[in-house]
Parts: sequence; structure tokens; C-alpha cells
Amino acid sequence: MNLTIRHRLFLSNLAAVFLAAVVACIAYSAMLSLETAMNAITVNGSALKHQLQADMAHDALRADVLAALIAGPDGAGKQADVRRDHAQHAATLAGLIDTLAKEHPDAALQSAIPAVRADVDAYLKSVARMIDLAFTDPVAARQAQADFMGHFRKLETSMGELSDTIGAGAEATRVGGHELVVRSERLLLLASLISVMLMVVVGQLSARAIRRPLEEAVAFAGRIADGDLGATLDCNADDRTETGRLKVALQRMRANLHGVVSQVRGSTDAIETASGEIASGNLDLSRRTEQQAGALEETAASIEELAATVKQNADSALQANTLTASASQVAVKGGEAVARVVDTMGAIHTSSRRIVDITGTIESIAFQTNILALNAAVEAARAGEQGRGFAVVASEVRNLAQRANAAAGEIKVLIDESVRHADNGISLVAAAGGTMDEIVASVRRVTDIVAEIATASQRQGQGIAQVNSAIGEIDAVTQQNAALVEQAAAAAASMQEQTANLSALVGNFKLGQAAPVQLAPVDRRRQTGVLQLA
Repeated sequence: MNLTIRHRLFLSNLAAVFLAAVVACIAYSAMLSLETAMNAITVNGSALKHQLQADMAHDALRADVLAALIAGPDGAGKQADVRRDHAQHAATLAGLIDTLAKEHPDAALQSAIPAVRADVDAYLKSVARMIDLAFTDPVAARQAQADFMGHFRKLETSMGELSDTIGAGAEATRVGGHELVVRSERLLLLASLISVMLMVVVGQLSARAIRRPLEEAVAFAGRIADGDLGATLDCNADDRTETGRLKVALQRMRANLHGVVSQVRGSTDAIETASGEIASGNLDLSRRTEQQAGALEETAASIEELAATVKQNADSALQANTLTASASQVAVKGGEAVARVVDTMGAIHTSSRRIVDITGTIESIAFQTNILALNAAVEAARAGEQGRGFAVVASEVRNLAQRANAAAGEIKVLIDESVRHADNGISLVAAAGGTMDEIVASVRRVTDIVAEIATASQRQGQGIAQVNSAIGEIDAVTQQNAALVEQAAAAAASMQEQTANLSALVGNFKLGQAAPVQLAPVDRRRQTGVLQLA
């Protein structure tokens, strides 16, 4: 039967559900029967209770008769109580008999109810007659007591028979219920055993139908795991079950693995050849790169020496430029000092000229004072004795004027010499200023030339530094290329080793007698890509 695992499990679960439903139906039927028996037991118990209550009412009515006899005609206070109790007990007895007739459908009980009802009616009439006679005619009441006791005993006998009938029904119901319980237990046990056995059988059949093809698939997968790709598995492509599809998938996996391993074997051979070529080319490239790196290192060393020499010249030019700039500044300061000296000498010459003018004025004033003193002396001589004092003063003034004139003359002589020397100094300072200007101009030209030399040396040093940096970068790139070539050579050697390992691993697979798989052509450009990139 070509069923899937899902359908098998569904049918197994369906069978389990059906068996469980059968057991549930049996249990439900048993429960209904037990419920009926319990209801019957309950009804019988209720009937027995009503019968006992009726029997108690029956005895209570006899007690009412005795109470009436005791009270007698003179017990007017007790008569009302007796009549009230009699009415209550009589109604209770009649009501209980009616309840038994209505609520208890047992056939034996229903057949016994009419006779009991007749005895109850006769007994109630006898009780009512006895109570009336006890309150009106005690003698007649004692005479009718024998008839009353006859009705009492007859009803007592009927009530006993009714109790026996109810007890027999209750016992029959109990026995039937017990037999029903035993029968239900046996039926449920039998149904449960049959259900368990059927479930075990169905489970074993389903497990066997699932386990056998799975064991075959596991064995086949184990052979593939051991490397035996020539193994075969009996499978049907039209089998749509899970195990059938698993077998077909495993067979396809074996075929695909067979093709892959065949291609890998061919590819490993090609990779091994290509990796050998790559390794050889990388070794040649590594040697050439190392030679180029050595030449670049020598060139870089020469450039570094030239850069050091140019840097030293540039430093010397900078120092000379600094010194000439300092000398130029000193010369400019000297020229400025000479100019200030010339200006000072000019000021001194101007002051000397003014002093000469002032000295001339003093001489003029001394001359005029001398004339005034002469005039004063003449006037004093004319005055005689009165003008003698004035003549003395005039004489002193004349002396002072002569002395001032003499001093002014000496000062004029000195000032004239100072002016002459100042004129000579101005001429010399002017000549020195002109010479200083020529020196400053020469120093400035030398400073400009040295600055140009320093600038050219700096530019030359910068150019050589750039060349040196470029050569350093080329050297670094060459070193990196050499390292990359070495890494590529190491990678090619590692690839050869890995290819050998892969060939050894692929060799563990047994391909059997299957037809060889055609390999796709290998792109030789991919194999030599490393050499092209290098």
C-alpha cells in the first residue's frame, strides 16, 4: 500500500480516535445504566422514608385517641389540642399515602397502595369516632376501643407489608445495579484491551513500513559517507511517499557527488599544473624585484648624499645671508649715525654763527657804553666837585666796558676758530656720509645677491628632497612589491600543497564503473592572472 508517512500517521490516529470513541460509548452506556439504577435506588429510599413517616403518623393517631380518652368530657382545655393534633396527623397520613401513589411508579408498590388506602380510610374514621366518643360518652368509647384496635392492627399489618414491598424493590434495584457495575467494568476492560492491542498492531505495522526504507537509506548514506560513490539504492521514481522521495534524493545526491568528485579530480590536476607555473613565475619576479630594490637603494643613498651637500650649501648661504643682512643693518645704522652727526654739526655751526652775532652785539654795546662813559666823564669834569662821584662811576663803567669789549674780542676769536673747525668737521662728516652711503648700497647689493643664492639653494634643496622622497616612495613600493611577490610565491606553494591534499582527499572516494564526467575547459588566463597582475 503506497501511503505517505503523513497518511499512515493520520490513519493510525484515526484508528486510535475510533477505538477511544468506542470505549467512550461503552462507558457512556454504562453510566446511563448506572444513573438509572441510582435513580431507582433514590426512589426506593424516598418511598421507604414516606412509609416510615406514614407509620409514625399511624402511631401518632393512636396517641391522639389515648390523649382524648385521658382528657374525657371534663378536659375542655385539652380537647382543642387533641383535635388539632388529630387533624394534623390524619392529614399527614393521608398525604403520605397519596405521595407514595404518585411519586413511586413501582408496580408492586402501586398494586399494594389501594389496600393500604382502604385500611387508612377505615382507620381514620375509627380514630375520629373514638375521639368524639371520648369527649361525649366515655363508656361508649371504652366499648368501641376493641373495634379501634382492630383497625389499628390491620393498618399496621398493611403498613408492614408495604414496607416489605418497598424493601424488596430496593434490594432488587441494588442487586441489579451491582450486576450492571460488574458487567460495565468487564466490558470496559475488554474494550480497552482490544483497543490497546489494535493500537499496538497498527503502530508496529506503521513503524515497520517507515523503519525498513529508512534503514536502507541510512545504510546507503553510510556507504556514501565512507567514500563509496559507486553504491546503488533500489528506488522508484514514481514512489511519492516520504521514504521513496528520500531514496530518490539520496540516489541523485550520489550521482551529483560522483560528478563533482570527478570534476574536482580533473580540476586539481589542472590547478596543480597552474600553481607550479605561478610559483616559478613568482620566483623569477621575486629575484628581479629584489635586484631592482637593491639598485633603488643605491640610488636613494646617492640622492641622500647629494641632498645633504645641497642642504649644507643652503645652510651656509642662509648663514651668509644672515651675516650680510646684519652687516647691511649695521651699515644703515652707521649711515644714519653719520647723518645725525652731520645734522648736529650743522646745528653747532648755526649756533656758532648766532654766538658771533651776539658777540658783535656785545662789542657794539661795550663801544656805546665806553662812549657814554666818556661823555659822562666830560660832563663830570664840567660839573667840578659836584660831578666827582659821577666821574668815578663813569670811570668804572668805562673800565667795565673796556673789559667787556676785550672779553668779547677773545670770545669772537675763539668762536671764529670754532666755526672754522666746525666747517672743516662738516666737510669731513659730509664726505664720510657719502662714503657710508656707498658702503650701504654695496652691502645691500651683496645682501640681495646672497639672498638670491640662498633662495636658489633652498629651491634646489627642496627639489632634491622631492626627488629623494619620490625615490623613497618608489623604493617602498618596490619593497612592498617584493613582499607581495614573496607572499604570492608562498601562496602558490601553499596552493600546491593544498592541491596535493585535495587530491589525496578526493582519492578517498571510490567512483566505481560510472562513466566519466566531461569537464568544462579551463581558462588559462585565470591560472596566469597572478603573473599578469605582478
